[in-house]
Amino acid sequence: GEALQGEEGFGIDPAVLDRMAQEVKELVELGVQVGVVIGGGNLFRGAGLAEAGMNRVVGDHMGMLATVMNGLAMRDALHRAYVNARVMSAIPLKGVCDDYNWADAISQLRQGRVVIFSAGTGNPFFTTDSAACLRGIEIEADVVLKATKVDGVFSADPVANPDAELYDKLS
Repeated sequence: GEALQGEEGFGIDPAVLDRMAQEVKELVELGVQVGVVIGGGNLFRGAGLAEAGMNRVVGDHMGMLATVMNGLAMRDALHRAYVNARVMSAIPLKGVCDDYNWADAISQLRQGRVVIFSAGTGNPFFTTDSAACLRGIEIEADVVLKATKVDGVFSADPVANPDAELYDKLS
């Protein structure tokens, strides 16, 4: 989600959203079946509220809703780029998006639609990274790629630890 905020530091930068939609469109045009998991950190961060006393489960539910908002924005950008896309949510939001169902997701992908998985796993205490791996396993994805705000895999969080080492190779 944070990648959507662009230089603003919060919210959704329309130019970034449109660029991402064009990149997804290029993959679809190559015949790649694309599923997307978007975080919600550009809209909501529960850590500060948890420190102030907010219940963790409530904060996680709010974060799940932020991922749905980002998913809806991405679907809109994809539709404007003439890419057929569906948003599926791990928590029911009738009239807003489809409920997540692994068989339906596979069917949508086979029909050439981009599937945007939202609301994480639908359970508190799990990150969207966990949801991406879970959904990848469920839909039998060949690969799960993690796009992030850092330039690679580090020994520690490079944002919090400036001495973190960037790994050139992984095995």
